[in-house]
Amino acid sequence: MNQALKKILIKTKKQVFSEIIGNNVSFQKGEGYDFCELKEYEYGEDVKNIDWVISAKMQKPFVKVFHSQKELNIKIVSLLNGSTYFGTNKFKQELITEIASILGFICVKQGDPFASYIANETCELCTKKSKKIFNVNFMAQQLYDYNVIGKNIDYDYLTNDLFKKIHHKSIIFFIGDFFDIEKLDLKLLSKKHEIFVIIVRDKFEEEPNELGNVNFNDPATNQNFEGILNKDTIINYIKKVKENDHKLFTHLQDNAIRFVKIYTNEDATKKLIGLLR
Repeated sequence: MNQALKKILIKTKKQVFSEIIGNNVSFQKGEGYDFCELKEYEYGEDVKNIDWVISAKMQKPFVKVFHSQKELNIKIVSLLNGSTYFGTNKFKQELITEIASILGFICVKQGDPFASYIANETCELCTKKSKKIFNVNFMAQQLYDYNVIGKNIDYDYLTNDLFKKIHHKSIIFFIGDFFDIEKLDLKLLSKKHEIFVIIVRDKFEEEPNELGNVNFNDPATNQNFEGILNKDTIINYIKKVKENDHKLFTHLQDNAIRFVKIYTNEDATKKLIGLLR
């Protein structure tokens, strides 16, 4: 295993298992560990839940009612396209691997099974449904080593394919940079599942510096670009990025989808905890 990947896994595992991230609690009543209320005993209820102290005081049997705890179906969808092969602090692909690993370790800690996918022109199953730490390590390896050069995101295919593949109600995490989102439509998917969107960006992408004459290679299309990165070019570019993000944020808010933006120089764990609480 690559040393950089080992550091990611050690770091994320340590953060998740040392941070105070409690188990998910359902507010339905049933079997569990979190006390909800006391109620008068009814014929057929489990006598193991009788509170004998309260029952003695009240001169009739009372039982403890708990919040039920159910396993959540978690799906981690990493959008790996050419534009994730970029970063001034670290590559966005590396940050996506880190975020996916954090989510995977949270699932392991909470006892919730998760499956993962790699999406671009297609949507491939990366790891099958599991609660094991091995699954997190294997997923991280696949994401870190994946060749993103020449790959683009087909949002229309992605959402339709996931709608067909994921039959049971799930929590779906989408992780990607979410540029060129003209065909992104999560409305149908959000009616069936609970969706979280994690936007991964590099500061330079949103606020580039004046570099003068430049020679760029687009890792998504493999096309070469030569030009001048001056003030006017930057102003036009920033305008397009803001238009893209305004459309993205409006779409997510209209469909009650929670989201967060994480930059390559930020602490991913803290931002994720804020999103999940």
